[in-house]
Amino acid sequence: MESNPVQKKKIIRSFLRFTWHNLPIILVVLVTALVIFPLTKKISAQKADLARKQTHQMTVAKRLTNVVTMEIHPGLVMEKISLPGVAKPWISLKLASEVKGKIVSKMIDQGTRVKKGDILAIIDKRDYQNSYDSAMASYETALTTKKRFTVLSKKQFVTQSQLDDAEARTRTTKAAMDTAKLNLNRCTIRSPMEGMVDRVYIEIGDFLTIGAPVVTILQIDRLKIEVGIPESDVAAVRKLKTFDMTIDALGGQGYSGKYHYLFSTADSMAHLYNLEIKVNNPDHQILPDMFARVNIVKNKDPHGLAVPTYSLVTLNNKTGVFVEKENQVRFRPVTTGFLDGWKTQIPKGLLPGENVVVVGHKIIEDGETVNVTKTILKMEELIQ
Repeated sequence: MESNPVQKKKIIRSFLRFTWHNLPIILVVLVTALVIFPLTKKISAQKADLARKQTHQMTVAKRLTNVVTMEIHPGLVMEKISLPGVAKPWISLKLASEVKGKIVSKMIDQGTRVKKGDILAIIDKRDYQNSYDSAMASYETALTTKKRFTVLSKKQFVTQSQLDDAEARTRTTKAAMDTAKLNLNRCTIRSPMEGMVDRVYIEIGDFLTIGAPVVTILQIDRLKIEVGIPESDVAAVRKLKTFDMTIDALGGQGYSGKYHYLFSTADSMAHLYNLEIKVNNPDHQILPDMFARVNIVKNKDPHGLAVPTYSLVTLNNKTGVFVEKENQVRFRPVTTGFLDGWKTQIPKGLLPGENVVVVGHKIIEDGETVNVTKTILKMEELIQ
C-alpha cells in the first residue's frame, strides 16, 4: 500500500520531466491545432455556401432568361423583287437612202432636234430631174395621142385596137412619170418623225447607194425600260399596271412607269421574258442604255401582320413563335405567308398587339418565365 504513493510520485515526476523537455514541441502542436481547426471549419463552410449560391444562381438564371420582344401591329407588308433593266428609246429609226447619188447638202448634226418633215440632207437631183422631165414629156405625148384617137374612133378613122394601144401607152408613161417624180422627191431626205438625231453617217460629197444609212433618229420623250422577268414571276407581273424604279446614273433618282408589253417568248439563253415598261422622259434626263433598278411588287397586304423571319422556330414539327405575356412565354404555331425583306407575313396565328420574342428565342422553352429587358416596335430599335 505504501509503495503506490511512491510509485505515483515517480510517474508524476517522469511526466513532468518529459513535459518540460518537450515543452516547445508541445506548444507548437497546440498552437497549430488551434489555428488549423477553425480555418478548416471556415473553409468547409465557405465551400458549402458557395455551392448553395451557385445552385441558386443557376436556378434563377434558368428561370429568368433575358429576352427582347417586339409588339406586333398591322402595317403594309409587301413581297417585292428588284430586277435590273435597261432604258431603250421608244422608237429608234435608222433612216436609209432610197436612191443613189452624191450628197450635196447636209442639214443636221448629231444631237439636232427634228420634226416630222424636216429636211435632213439632199442628194444631187439633176439626173432625176432629167428623168422626170423625159417621163413627163412621154406621158403628155401619149395622153395627147389617146385623146386624138378617141375622137377619131368615133368617126371610125382608127380601129379599136389602135385606141387600146394608145390607152395602154398612156398608162405606161404615166407610171414611168410617177416613178421618176417619186425618185426625184426622194433626193430630198426628210425626217419621218419627231425626235433627236443620234447618229449621222453622211458628209457632203459622199456617194450613197440605195439602202446606205443616212441618220439614226431616236424618240426619247418617252422610253421603254426593258426588264428580264424570271418564269416564276411572270404570273405576278401580268397583274401589275405600274412600276417604280431608280436610275443609278442619275444618283438613284426615282421614276414611275406603266406596263406596256410582256413578250410571249423567252430569251433562249437566260430563259427570261422581256417586260417593256413605258416611262415619260420629257426632260431627256434618262438616256438610252442607262441601267435601271426596277422594283416589282408581287404581293401586298396593306394591313398585314409580320414578324422577323429569324424569330420563327420549329417545335414538334410545327413552325411558330414564342409569344410573351406577363413575363411568361408560350409557343404559338402560325401560318407563314410571303417574305418582305427581313420580315415574314403571318396571315394566321397572331393578334395585333401581341409580343413576340425576337432575341433569346433560341434558348427558351414553352411555358418558361423570362426577364423582358426591352420591348420594341421595329427592328431598328435593337441597335439604338
